Amino acid sequence: MLLRSLLPAVVMLMTAGAEAAELRVTVTGARSSTGEVGCGLYAEERGFPMDPTRAVQLWQPAKTNGVVCRFEGLRPGTYAVAVSHDLNANRRTDTNFIGLPTEDWGVSNNARPSLRAPRFAEAAVQVTEGAPVVIEIKLGR
Repeated sequence: MLLRSLLPAVVMLMTAGAEAAELRVTVTGARSSTGEVGCGLYAEERGFPMDPTRAVQLWQPAKTNGVVCRFEGLRPGTYAVAVSHDLNANRRTDTNFIGLPTEDWGVSNNARPSLRAPRFAEAAVQVTEGAPVVIEIKLGR
């Protein structure tokens, strides 16, 4: 079980020395400093955006002026990021009885389709070697 949850991190970081790339995600729009903001980095469509076991996760204390998640040592490629403002310390995006989020969330490219979850292709970001790729994701419902 532990190996399965670490698999995405191991795959993304396998070439950390030879082809290091970095993605910096600035998360804005937190309504309060309560709880944490989580950033999940996905290297493939499978599991995006709601399965945290398929992502490399970073958690930071929430701040109304924004937080930055830095994913370093990545293999250059296509990634998508899902973020959540976790108000109740369960480290997941809570949903109501029909599956709509009850906590603020966002994904890369600020994709926000109505009545369905964003697709990996809509949130895809190209991460290359060299200067860090910097994106902003705005939290909302």
